[in-house]
Amino acid sequence: MPRGDIPDHAAEYAGKTPASAKMFAESSRLHVNGVSHNIRRFDPYPFVSRSSEGGTITDVDGNAYTDYWMGHWSLVLGHCHPSVTRALHEQIGRGWMHGTVNEQAIRLSRMISDAVPAAEKIRYTASGTEATMYAARLARSHTGRGVIAKVDGGWHGYASDLLKSVNWPFDRPESTGLVGGDKIVSVPYNDLDEAVRVLGEHAGDLAGIIVEPVLGGGGCIPASAEYMAGVQEFVHRNGSLFILDEIVTGFRLRYGCAYTAMSLEPDIITLGKIIGGGMPIGAVCGIDDVMAHADDSRGGRSYVGGGTFSANPAAMAAGGATLEYLRGNRGTYDAINGMGERVRSGLAGALGTGGGRAAITGIGSMFMAHFAKDGEECGDIVDAGQAALCDQEKLRRYHFKMIARDGIFVLPGKMGAVSAAHTPDDVERLVAASEEFAGAEQGR
Repeated sequence: MPRGDIPDHAAEYAGKTPASAKMFAESSRLHVNGVSHNIRRFDPYPFVSRSSEGGTITDVDGNAYTDYWMGHWSLVLGHCHPSVTRALHEQIGRGWMHGTVNEQAIRLSRMISDAVPAAEKIRYTASGTEATMYAARLARSHTGRGVIAKVDGGWHGYASDLLKSVNWPFDRPESTGLVGGDKIVSVPYNDLDEAVRVLGEHAGDLAGIIVEPVLGGGGCIPASAEYMAGVQEFVHRNGSLFILDEIVTGFRLRYGCAYTAMSLEPDIITLGKIIGGGMPIGAVCGIDDVMAHADDSRGGRSYVGGGTFSANPAAMAAGGATLEYLRGNRGTYDAINGMGERVRSGLAGALGTGGGRAAITGIGSMFMAHFAKDGEECGDIVDAGQAALCDQEKLRRYHFKMIARDGIFVLPGKMGAVSAAHTPDDVERLVAASEEFAGAEQGR
């Protein structure tokens, strides 16, 4: 049942989505809270999708939405891109699950290692959560230390090792059933002096720090180059490892990883999303010296990977087709990053950043709006705490209004991303819908 905070336009939405309402009631009978990922639920109920193509996702009532959620931002080429579709069809004909070393994995890894200098060795998983979990394990194995540091608001999946300080106010348990939290410490994001101070308190047992170059779930907030370089300098001087979580940013901003443009030298990188072309995937990559701890043939005892579906041929084929297309069409990044810049500038004008009513974050093809609470003003958003203190209910109203009225889908409360399947006209419709929302809000 809806919880009582049903947003505006609920009646309009319900009138368009009766089949979704009926099917989600059945989903709620079968699944915990009706979903298999907590963030996919929104009030009064989420639409139930049936198909997708290009920049559009269609629900069971036949409503088509211009999609900026894009499968948790994994579909940089859009839904059902011909190159990926063709690769999957061909692979399905040859078998989609082998449980052996397969040529598709070797091909994908060759492309990743060519584009990501620190990916001297790679192990695949079936999710990003597994990749970050194994990254923490490798750091501890390599250093013989126990503490892993992360940043406030950093989201690295549901692994117990890293499920801490994700949501404001960052000092409450993120879940029941967790143990060993004393070995995870949190540092501020984009505050180098304070981060180094906290890291220094744990220097003797610090195995490493894991950082996203752009906070995804924490508000679509880029890290400053000075912050990243300073944190890296501290951990390397301390004999600890520098771990970059590029599950969101890897192959999203450029062909390769964000870190190479920042002149960083990570020891471990985690990848996911785009490298699977929309199929389940994760990867933990790193320099030889670190990854050797996972080599049981050489006496390594840090078990990494080993899931039944890791490196399955279907995911490897979809990822390989995606990277092959991006490698041969580098102009794709100019196009989607250009549209992302237009989204951010357009939303800034539409939602009133100049008057302090909103702030826009993002980089490249990624974007997110943040709204000031009544009587307050938005400044620059540089960390997840500032993002969390913005008006979250207004943000949900904004996204829900576009779903219900404008046929535009950003998962309520989350960031959006432009894909190669979007057009400049799509972007202008998003800006126009945002202007309409801002005008209505001013009249409330």
